[in-house]
Amino acid sequence: MEMIERYIYAVTQKLPQSQREDIAVELRGLIEDMIEERVQDKEAMEKDVEEVLMELGNPRNLAQKYRGTKKFLIGPELFDSYILVLKIVLISVAFTMAISFLIQIIIEPISILDHFIDLIVSTVTAIPMAFGWTTFGFALAERFGEINQVDLQMDKDWKPSDLAPIPDPKGRIKRGDPIAGIIFYVFFIVFFSFSTNYFGIWIFNDGYRGTIPFINEEVNNIYLLLIILILLFGVLKESLKLIYGKWTSQLVLFSAIVNFISFIAVVLLISEPGFWNPDLMNGLVQQDVLIEGSEAYEIVTTIWQETTKWMPILVAIGLVWDVIDGVIKVKRSKAK
Repeated sequence: MEMIERYIYAVTQKLPQSQREDIAVELRGLIEDMIEERVQDKEAMEKDVEEVLMELGNPRNLAQKYRGTKKFLIGPELFDSYILVLKIVLISVAFTMAISFLIQIIIEPISILDHFIDLIVSTVTAIPMAFGWTTFGFALAERFGEINQVDLQMDKDWKPSDLAPIPDPKGRIKRGDPIAGIIFYVFFIVFFSFSTNYFGIWIFNDGYRGTIPFINEEVNNIYLLLIILILLFGVLKESLKLIYGKWTSQLVLFSAIVNFISFIAVVLLISEPGFWNPDLMNGLVQQDVLIEGSEAYEIVTTIWQETTKWMPILVAIGLVWDVIDGVIKVKRSKAK
Protein backbone atom coordinates (compact mmCIF):
# COMPACT_ATOMS: atom_id res chain seq x y z
CA MET A 1 0.00 0.00 0.00
CA GLU A 2 1.06 3.57 -0.65
CA MET A 3 0.81 4.48 3.04
CA ILE A 4 3.37 1.82 3.92
CA GLU A 5 5.82 3.13 1.33
CA ARG A 6 5.30 6.68 2.58
CA TYR A 7 6.03 5.55 6.13
CA ILE A 8 9.18 3.68 5.10
CA TYR A 9 10.32 6.69 3.09
CA ALA A 10 9.73 9.01 6.07
CA VAL A 11 11.84 6.78 8.33
CA THR A 12 14.71 6.04 5.96
CA GLN A 13 15.13 9.67 4.86
CA LYS A 14 16.25 10.40 8.43
CA LEU A 15 18.98 7.76 8.28
CA PRO A 16 22.47 7.74 6.72
CA GLN A 17 22.46 6.94 3.01
CA SER A 18 24.42 3.72 3.52
CA GLN A 19 21.75 2.29 5.85
CA ARG A 20 18.58 3.30 4.05
CA GLU A 21 18.17 0.38 1.64
CA ASP A 22 18.78 -2.35 4.22
CA ILE A 23 16.54 -0.76 6.84
CA ALA A 24 13.80 -0.18 4.23
CA VAL A 25 13.78 -3.93 3.47
CA GLU A 26 13.81 -4.80 7.17
CA LEU A 27 11.06 -2.31 8.02
CA ARG A 28 8.86 -3.41 5.13
CA GLY A 29 9.11 -7.01 6.28
CA LEU A 30 8.31 -6.02 9.86
CA ILE A 31 5.20 -4.09 8.79
CA GLU A 32 3.98 -6.94 6.60
CA ASP A 33 4.44 -9.43 9.45
CA MET A 34 2.57 -7.14 11.88
CA ILE A 35 -0.30 -6.71 9.42
CA GLU A 36 -0.49 -10.45 8.75
CA GLU A 37 -0.54 -11.20 12.48
CA ARG A 38 -3.30 -8.63 13.01
CA VAL A 39 -5.65 -9.72 10.20
CA GLN A 40 -4.86 -13.45 10.30
CA ASP A 41 -6.47 -14.96 7.18
CA LYS A 42 -8.53 -11.88 6.34
CA GLU A 43 -7.76 -9.26 3.73
CA ALA A 44 -5.84 -6.29 5.14
CA MET A 45 -7.77 -3.05 5.06
CA GLU A 46 -6.46 0.50 5.18
CA LYS A 47 -7.58 0.77 8.79
CA ASP A 48 -5.40 -2.22 9.69
CA VAL A 49 -2.39 -0.59 8.07
CA GLU A 50 -3.02 2.63 9.96
CA GLU A 51 -3.24 0.78 13.27
CA VAL A 52 0.05 -1.00 12.62
CA LEU A 53 1.79 2.26 11.69
CA MET A 54 0.32 3.92 14.79
CA GLU A 55 1.77 1.08 16.82
CA LEU A 56 5.20 1.66 15.28
CA GLY A 57 4.87 5.36 16.05
CA ASN A 58 6.25 8.59 14.68
CA PRO A 59 8.76 7.93 11.86
CA ARG A 60 11.14 10.43 13.49
CA ASN A 61 11.21 8.48 16.76
CA LEU A 62 11.61 5.15 14.97
CA ALA A 63 14.51 6.54 12.96
CA GLN A 64 16.16 7.67 16.19
CA LYS A 65 15.94 4.12 17.50
CA TYR A 66 17.64 2.81 14.38
CA ARG A 67 20.37 5.46 14.74
CA GLY A 68 20.86 4.77 18.41
CA THR A 69 21.62 8.45 19.11
CA LYS A 70 19.73 11.70 19.48
CA LYS A 71 22.40 14.41 19.83
CA PHE A 72 24.37 15.69 16.86
CA LEU A 73 25.54 18.92 15.27
CA ILE A 74 24.53 17.79 11.78
CA GLY A 75 22.10 14.89 11.77
CA PRO A 76 21.89 11.88 9.45
CA GLU A 77 19.24 13.59 7.32
CA LEU A 78 21.73 16.24 6.27
CA PHE A 79 25.06 14.55 6.94
CA ASP A 80 25.49 12.90 3.54
CA SER A 81 24.62 16.15 1.79
CA TYR A 82 26.94 18.04 4.16
CA ILE A 83 29.89 15.78 3.33
CA LEU A 84 29.16 16.03 -0.38
CA VAL A 85 28.87 19.83 -0.32
CA LEU A 86 32.00 20.10 1.85
CA LYS A 87 33.98 17.99 -0.63
CA ILE A 88 32.70 20.07 -3.56
CA VAL A 89 33.52 23.35 -1.79
CA LEU A 90 37.02 22.30 -0.69
CA ILE A 91 37.91 20.82 -4.09
CA SER A 92 36.56 23.92 -5.85
CA VAL A 93 38.55 26.22 -3.56
CA ALA A 94 41.75 24.23 -4.12
CA PHE A 95 41.19 24.05 -7.89
CA THR A 96 40.45 27.78 -8.20
CA MET A 97 43.49 28.74 -6.15
CA ALA A 98 45.66 26.45 -8.27
CA ILE A 99 44.36 28.15 -11.44
CA SER A 100 45.03 31.56 -9.90
CA PHE A 101 48.58 30.47 -9.05
CA LEU A 102 49.19 29.29 -12.62
CA ILE A 103 47.86 32.59 -14.00
CA GLN A 104 50.19 34.53 -11.73
CA ILE A 105 53.16 32.48 -12.92
CA ILE A 106 52.22 33.03 -16.57
CA ILE A 107 51.88 36.78 -16.14
CA GLU A 108 54.77 37.31 -13.71
CA PRO A 109 57.14 34.30 -13.91
CA ILE A 110 59.97 36.24 -12.26
CA SER A 111 58.01 36.53 -9.01
CA ILE A 112 57.23 32.82 -8.70
CA LEU A 113 58.51 32.64 -5.11
CA ASP A 114 56.24 35.50 -4.04
CA HIS A 115 53.31 33.85 -5.79
CA PHE A 116 54.04 30.57 -4.02
CA ILE A 117 54.06 32.30 -0.65
CA ASP A 118 50.78 34.02 -1.54
CA LEU A 119 49.33 30.62 -2.44
CA ILE A 120 50.27 29.17 0.95
CA VAL A 121 48.84 32.17 2.81
CA SER A 122 45.64 32.06 0.75
CA THR A 123 45.27 28.32 1.33
CA VAL A 124 45.71 28.67 5.09
CA THR A 125 43.04 31.39 5.01
CA ALA A 126 40.54 29.98 2.51
CA ILE A 127 40.35 26.29 3.45
CA PRO A 128 39.38 26.79 7.13
CA MET A 129 36.91 29.51 6.10
CA ALA A 130 35.30 27.19 3.55
CA PHE A 131 35.08 24.38 6.10
CA GLY A 132 33.73 26.69 8.80
CA TRP A 133 31.06 28.42 6.72
CA THR A 134 29.86 25.15 5.20
CA THR A 135 29.55 23.54 8.63
CA PHE A 136 27.88 26.64 10.08
CA GLY A 137 25.32 26.73 7.26
CA PHE A 138 24.37 23.07 7.66
CA ALA A 139 24.24 23.40 11.45
CA LEU A 140 21.70 26.21 11.04
CA ALA A 141 19.73 24.12 8.56
CA GLU A 142 19.73 21.27 11.08
CA ARG A 143 18.41 23.42 13.89
CA PHE A 144 15.96 25.68 12.08
CA GLY A 145 15.24 23.95 8.78
CA GLU A 146 11.93 22.82 7.39
CA ILE A 147 12.70 19.18 8.20
CA ASN A 148 12.87 19.72 11.96
CA GLN A 149 9.85 22.01 11.95
CA VAL A 150 7.77 19.30 10.29
CA ASP A 151 9.08 16.70 12.75
CA LEU A 152 8.24 18.83 15.77
CA GLN A 153 4.73 19.24 14.45
CA MET A 154 4.41 15.49 13.90
CA ASP A 155 5.44 14.76 17.50
CA LYS A 156 2.01 15.92 18.70
CA ASP A 157 -0.87 13.53 18.00
CA TRP A 158 0.91 11.93 15.06
CA LYS A 159 -1.17 9.82 12.69
CA PRO A 160 -0.42 8.07 9.37
CA SER A 161 -2.39 10.62 7.38
CA ASP A 162 0.30 13.18 8.32
CA LEU A 163 2.82 11.32 6.18
CA ALA A 164 4.13 13.38 3.27
CA PRO A 165 3.81 11.83 -0.20
CA ILE A 166 6.87 10.31 -1.82
CA PRO A 167 8.37 12.93 -4.20
CA ASP A 168 7.35 12.55 -7.82
CA PRO A 169 10.28 12.13 -10.27
CA LYS A 170 9.06 15.16 -12.26
CA GLY A 171 9.64 17.40 -9.26
CA ARG A 172 13.05 16.04 -8.36
CA ILE A 173 16.26 17.98 -8.85
CA LYS A 174 19.11 16.21 -10.61
CA ARG A 175 22.12 16.10 -8.28
CA GLY A 176 24.40 17.33 -11.03
CA ASP A 177 22.57 20.68 -11.29
CA PRO A 178 23.15 21.94 -7.71
CA ILE A 179 26.67 20.46 -7.69
CA ALA A 180 27.52 22.49 -10.81
CA GLY A 181 25.93 25.54 -9.18
CA ILE A 182 28.00 25.16 -6.01
CA ILE A 183 31.21 24.84 -8.03
CA PHE A 184 30.28 27.96 -10.01
CA TYR A 185 29.60 30.08 -6.92
CA VAL A 186 32.64 28.83 -4.98
CA PHE A 187 34.88 29.53 -7.98
CA PHE A 188 33.79 33.15 -8.07
CA ILE A 189 33.95 33.55 -4.28
CA VAL A 190 37.61 32.54 -4.32
CA PHE A 191 38.20 34.51 -7.50
CA PHE A 192 36.76 37.76 -6.14
CA SER A 193 38.54 37.22 -2.82
CA PHE A 194 42.04 36.68 -4.17
CA SER A 195 42.31 37.25 -7.93
CA THR A 196 40.11 40.11 -9.16
CA ASN A 197 43.14 41.88 -10.61
CA TYR A 198 43.45 39.06 -13.16
CA PHE A 199 39.86 39.49 -14.35
CA GLY A 200 40.51 41.59 -17.42
CA ILE A 201 42.46 41.74 -20.66
CA TRP A 202 45.84 40.07 -20.57
CA ILE A 203 48.64 41.94 -22.27
CA PHE A 204 51.89 40.32 -23.42
CA ASN A 205 53.75 43.13 -25.19
CA ASP A 206 57.49 43.58 -25.40
CA GLY A 207 58.62 44.94 -22.09
CA TYR A 208 55.20 44.58 -20.47
CA ARG A 209 53.32 41.59 -19.17
CA GLY A 210 50.21 42.22 -17.11
CA THR A 211 46.45 42.66 -17.00
CA ILE A 212 44.13 45.58 -17.62
CA PRO A 213 41.30 44.74 -15.18
CA PHE A 214 37.63 45.12 -15.99
CA ILE A 215 36.82 46.11 -12.40
CA ASN A 216 38.05 49.32 -10.84
CA GLU A 217 40.72 48.15 -8.39
CA GLU A 218 40.54 51.36 -6.36
CA VAL A 219 36.92 50.84 -5.34
CA ASN A 220 36.75 47.06 -5.56
CA ASN A 221 37.13 46.58 -1.79
CA ILE A 222 33.97 48.63 -1.21
CA TYR A 223 31.89 46.11 -3.17
CA LEU A 224 33.86 42.98 -2.31
CA LEU A 225 31.84 42.07 0.78
CA LEU A 226 28.51 42.51 -1.04
CA ILE A 227 29.68 40.37 -3.97
CA ILE A 228 30.85 37.58 -1.68
CA LEU A 229 27.59 37.69 0.30
CA ILE A 230 25.60 37.35 -2.92
CA LEU A 231 27.68 34.35 -3.93
CA LEU A 232 27.37 32.78 -0.46
CA PHE A 233 23.58 33.02 -0.73
CA GLY A 234 23.94 31.27 -4.08
CA VAL A 235 25.88 28.43 -2.43
CA LEU A 236 23.17 28.19 0.24
CA LYS A 237 20.44 28.03 -2.40
CA GLU A 238 22.19 25.27 -4.35
CA SER A 239 22.92 23.36 -1.11
CA LEU A 240 19.21 23.42 -0.23
CA LYS A 241 18.40 22.03 -3.67
CA LEU A 242 20.87 19.22 -3.00
CA ILE A 243 19.45 18.58 0.48
CA TYR A 244 15.77 18.44 -0.49
CA GLY A 245 16.37 16.75 -3.83
CA LYS A 246 13.01 17.98 -5.09
CA TRP A 247 11.30 21.25 -5.87
CA THR A 248 8.89 22.36 -3.17
CA SER A 249 6.85 25.53 -2.76
CA GLN A 250 9.13 26.57 0.12
CA LEU A 251 12.27 26.03 -1.95
CA VAL A 252 10.82 28.00 -4.87
CA LEU A 253 9.92 30.85 -2.51
CA PHE A 254 13.40 30.87 -0.97
CA SER A 255 15.02 30.78 -4.42
CA ALA A 256 12.81 33.66 -5.55
CA ILE A 257 13.81 35.77 -2.53
CA VAL A 258 17.52 35.01 -2.93
CA ASN A 259 17.42 35.61 -6.68
CA PHE A 260 15.52 38.89 -6.27
CA ILE A 261 18.02 40.18 -3.69
CA SER A 262 20.91 39.02 -5.89
CA PHE A 263 19.45 40.73 -8.94
CA ILE A 264 18.97 44.04 -7.12
CA ALA A 265 22.51 43.87 -5.74
CA VAL A 266 24.01 42.96 -9.13
CA VAL A 267 22.14 45.80 -10.86
CA LEU A 268 23.32 48.30 -8.27
CA LEU A 269 26.90 47.09 -8.55
CA ILE A 270 27.08 46.94 -12.32
CA SER A 271 25.22 50.22 -12.77
CA GLU A 272 27.60 52.02 -10.43
CA PRO A 273 30.10 53.96 -12.63
CA GLY A 274 32.88 53.41 -10.12
CA PHE A 275 32.54 49.63 -10.28
CA TRP A 276 33.98 49.27 -13.78
CA ASN A 277 37.52 50.30 -14.66
CA PRO A 278 37.21 53.79 -16.19
CA ASP A 279 40.72 53.53 -17.67
CA LEU A 280 40.17 50.30 -19.59
CA MET A 281 40.27 51.88 -23.04
CA ASN A 282 43.11 54.24 -22.09
CA GLY A 283 45.08 51.23 -20.86
CA LEU A 284 44.63 49.46 -24.20
CA VAL A 285 45.84 52.60 -26.01
CA GLN A 286 48.87 53.01 -23.73
CA GLN A 287 49.92 49.42 -24.30
CA ASP A 288 49.60 49.86 -28.09
CA VAL A 289 46.79 47.33 -28.32
CA LEU A 290 44.48 49.90 -29.90
CA ILE A 291 44.91 53.26 -31.58
CA GLU A 292 42.55 55.91 -30.28
CA GLY A 293 40.06 57.02 -32.92
CA SER A 294 40.60 53.95 -35.10
CA GLU A 295 37.80 51.67 -36.27
CA ALA A 296 39.00 48.88 -33.97
CA TYR A 297 38.97 51.30 -31.04
CA GLU A 298 35.36 52.27 -31.75
CA ILE A 299 34.30 48.63 -32.09
CA VAL A 300 35.91 47.62 -28.78
CA THR A 301 34.38 50.66 -27.08
CA THR A 302 30.93 49.69 -28.34
CA ILE A 303 31.38 46.08 -27.23
CA TRP A 304 32.52 47.22 -23.79
CA GLN A 305 29.56 49.57 -23.37
CA GLU A 306 27.00 47.06 -24.64
CA THR A 307 28.42 44.28 -22.45
CA THR A 308 28.17 46.33 -19.27
CA LYS A 309 24.66 47.40 -20.26
CA TRP A 310 23.33 43.93 -21.11
CA MET A 311 24.98 42.07 -18.24
CA PRO A 312 22.24 42.94 -15.68
CA ILE A 313 19.60 41.81 -18.19
CA LEU A 314 21.33 38.46 -18.75
CA VAL A 315 21.73 37.99 -15.01
CA ALA A 316 18.02 38.78 -14.54
CA ILE A 317 17.00 36.25 -17.21
CA GLY A 318 19.06 33.52 -15.54
CA LEU A 319 17.70 34.24 -12.07
CA VAL A 320 14.08 34.47 -13.24
CA TRP A 321 14.33 31.26 -15.22
CA ASP A 322 15.71 29.45 -12.17
CA VAL A 323 12.51 30.34 -10.27
CA ILE A 324 10.17 29.64 -13.22
CA ASP A 325 11.75 26.22 -13.73
CA GLY A 326 11.10 25.39 -10.07
CA VAL A 327 7.48 26.57 -10.24
CA ILE A 328 6.84 24.48 -13.36
CA LYS A 329 8.28 21.34 -11.74
CA VAL A 330 6.29 21.86 -8.54
CA LYS A 331 3.04 22.21 -10.55
CA ARG A 332 3.83 19.12 -12.63
CA SER A 333 4.52 17.11 -9.50
CA LYS A 334 1.31 18.25 -7.81
CA ALA A 335 -0.73 17.66 -10.97
CA LYS A 336 0.31 14.04 -10.98
